[in-house]
Amino acid sequence: MANALDLVAEIEALGGRLAEAKSMIARRFIGQERVVDLSLTALLCGGHGLLVGVPGLGKTMLVETLGTVMGLTSGRVQFTPDLMPADILGSEVLETAADGSRAFRFIEGPIFCQLLMADEINRASPRTQSALLQAMQEGQVTVAGQHRSLGKPFHVLATQNPIEQEGTYPLPEAQLDRFLVQIDVEYPDRAVERDILMATTGASVANVQPVMDAQGLLAAQQLLRRMPVGEKVVEMILDLVRACRPEAEEASQRVRDCVSWGPGPRAAQALMLAVRAAALLDGRLAPSVTDVAALARPVLSHRMALTFAARARGETLAGLIVGVSEGLTRAEAA
Repeated sequence: MANALDLVAEIEALGGRLAEAKSMIARRFIGQERVVDLSLTALLCGGHGLLVGVPGLGKTMLVETLGTVMGLTSGRVQFTPDLMPADILGSEVLETAADGSRAFRFIEGPIFCQLLMADEINRASPRTQSALLQAMQEGQVTVAGQHRSLGKPFHVLATQNPIEQEGTYPLPEAQLDRFLVQIDVEYPDRAVERDILMATTGASVANVQPVMDAQGLLAAQQLLRRMPVGEKVVEMILDLVRACRPEAEEASQRVRDCVSWGPGPRAAQALMLAVRAAALLDGRLAPSVTDVAALARPVLSHRMALTFAARARGETLAGLIVGVSEGLTRAEAA
């Protein structure tokens, strides 16, 4: 009983700190509360986020603000077609000492940080994109045959422009699957855009202060994994992920007709963690079935692909996923 009460107290205390962090982020990144929640979800789950949106929506500012508020050391890489893996990972250089002796010295690249912003990640070649694969999965890189650990925690928040295709290289499925969530950054509504206009064209810019630090975030990630999850939520996660696989028995005829390949087990793992983070950010002690439905699109959309025929008919992954999740929710309610 005492352990359960201690866990409740820890969850409530963390919820308060996260509310403070969200309030601090809102000083600079105005509106778009769902975008902020999903970005914090990626960090709380120990994962990575892919921010997709047209230029000028504040994606870069959001990542910079998150680094400051969460107390993480930040690095940034502007991905371009001529970027090389060594520009991200670092390289060894041959140095000559005063006595004439020579030795190799490793110069760390920008990836040696706790929060890496990969700006316009799809502009780099596949060779360079692959430099992030080991880092995103294992928290380490291999350079010149030596394994080098990255910062703890280590997170990648990458940005991608969905409208510009010339000079870009689509991310491979293996790398997309390493992103916990895809965060669609959309245009603000009129009231929010007015607030942005007034806040960003004056003589001063809102300052933000750290609310957490790296050790606090690591502790939060461990606490999140101790949060209870009800059996109904677990079953809903399994039902949703399996219903989006065209070869599964649970798949509907629409999914079989439209989906080329569906999400793997990592999608269920991501949902299991993400629903806990959603409950934390909302000030609740445990996730609900509603959280699963709300997170279906950001967790699954980059882990699936439509068939050519489905795209020609005008089908979208967003609409398909929402339809599947709503159908499961109605079945659960019945």
